Amino acid sequence: MKELAKQAKQLLGIRLTPSQLSALARYEQELLEWNSRFNLTAIAEPAEVRVKHFLDSLTCMLAMRDSAMDKLVDVGTGAGFPGLPLKIIQPAMQLTLIESVGKKADFCRHVVKTLKLEGVEVIQERVEMVGRLPGHREIYDWAAARAVAGLPVLVEYLLPLVKVGGRMLAMKGESGPAEAQSAEGALRLLGGCLRQLIPVTLPGVAEERFLVIVDKVAATPMTYPRRVGIPIKRPL
Repeated sequence: MKELAKQAKQLLGIRLTPSQLSALARYEQELLEWNSRFNLTAIAEPAEVRVKHFLDSLTCMLAMRDSAMDKLVDVGTGAGFPGLPLKIIQPAMQLTLIESVGKKADFCRHVVKTLKLEGVEVIQERVEMVGRLPGHREIYDWAAARAVAGLPVLVEYLLPLVKVGGRMLAMKGESGPAEAQSAEGALRLLGGCLRQLIPVTLPGVAEERFLVIVDKVAATPMTYPRRVGIPIKRPL
């Protein structure tokens, strides 16, 4: 964990405290143990977990650090990324994790309980359903997702959850700029406006990565998100 602490400070300007490093170490231990039984993630080496899961999740702070972070929703969180590492370093934040796969949602609940994290809700449901619920629609400061879908699909998943004045963050690979261009029509339709693309380089990872940041500038029409499965079949 010392290397992770060093990288977080050098690359992101984040000083991880001993208690935060201890929480991440326990998270890693639980992830590796569960992964041997349930195949939660393809990344199974401890050193890779620290860079490709933990450090990668913390890069979100490059976009979020100077904004309101009271309420964050992480869509398609899988084994809790990027939401849970962000919660560990921002304990006051209210976090909602949305994950439709039962074992992954169970693992997230297990980590929340094991690390005694307060203010975390895990929802096992498709995001198209959650985006229509009054208790979740247009209430979040940030909606984030990593490796869930192409950007034209992702904006239909995320923007209905973001309040006007909030932002969405999509963690993308080298296709980020092209995807941002292809999502322009969907953004206009759903009340979003592209704010910036932040390039991210992770140690030992050749592929360039991007944080795609979108401002929520107008309310999303009530007809969106469309019913389950339609956004991926017929992207806007």
